[in-house]
Amino acid sequence: MVSVAVCDTEPIAIEGLRSLLESAGGLRVVAAETSLVDGMDVVRELRPSLIMLDKAFGIHAVMDLLKTLRETCAGTLAVVWSSSVSEAEALRFLQAGAAGVVRKTASLETLLNCIQAVAAGNTWMEQELLRESDRPVRSGHSPLTARELQVMELVERGMKNKDIAVALGIRTGTVKIHLKHIFEKTGIRGRYGLALSGLKEKGLLSMATVEPV
Repeated sequence: MVSVAVCDTEPIAIEGLRSLLESAGGLRVVAAETSLVDGMDVVRELRPSLIMLDKAFGIHAVMDLLKTLRETCAGTLAVVWSSSVSEAEALRFLQAGAAGVVRKTASLETLLNCIQAVAAGNTWMEQELLRESDRPVRSGHSPLTARELQVMELVERGMKNKDIAVALGIRTGTVKIHLKHIFEKTGIRGRYGLALSGLKEKGLLSMATVEPV
């Protein structure tokens, strides 16, 4: 039985989610809160398998809670959900410690797939949240050099250009040149797309394709 805590800004959304999850079987909603503080208290007390977090609390507030979860309650996994989530926001949540990102407009099947994947220890995100990162790698280009692979790895970790430069002992301008070459060789546009593509290739990100709403 997967125990779920729900932390959402809208009480009616909480009740709707509770009804949907408990009717699915194998899931039990053990708590429902309308503030992040109360949600964190519930996690400390009940240690649920996962907690559903509403992005509407604010990106920075949710990311702070994800950090706290990772540091103090690692046994509870987090799924961030919202009516609208951009590719960049999804990546930031995953890098901050979320195990899943899903839209409130997703189907019940998609939501359950997300929860089940996260409960099984996977990282999960909807295919629809991807834009640039899902483009196929262009053929006919040279493979990435060892240095370019290093830069790509650090981008995947969420590091900024200046931090990558320090880590590799090179100039920030050189990092930008490496990124330019990586984008040209892979056909991926944007560092968020690059990071998500890297997560997918390593099998660290489960994807689900859903119909646009």
